[in-house]
Amino acid sequence: MLSTLIEQGYGEPEDLNCAEKILYGANEVYQLGLTRQALRIASGFGGGMTIGSVCGALTAAIMVLGILFVKDRAHESDKIKILTQELFDTYQKQMGDIDCTPLKDHYRREDIKCKYVITKAAAALDTIIKKEQDSHQA
Repeated sequence: MLSTLIEQGYGEPEDLNCAEKILYGANEVYQLGLTRQALRIASGFGGGMTIGSVCGALTAAIMVLGILFVKDRAHESDKIKILTQELFDTYQKQMGDIDCTPLKDHYRREDIKCKYVITKAAAALDTIIKKEQDSHQA
């Protein structure tokens, strides 16, 4: 799963930011089929879009949810809204916030940077994807 990949240091040698780690890693784990050019879309979302807003790992997780669960566009159903809200609620409950600045203040350490924050976002995403996949197999 994605959280295991992140926990093992995925993206660190390449110096990927938080959003890139989630999108690039999900591309591998969930076989999204995104090109290198498409993956670059996550580049500006690191550091809460560089202004400390919503964590880049979460914004990239929303990108993954869109790729996996939106057929053509967001307005075709409420699915992406429901899954995004679930992601935010789960993460907020576990971490106490969804915004980059307070998350960094509380969890970032010089030796691991934001690895814990990113791993938790990946785990929340993994849980949603697994639940959705299980519900379609039942």
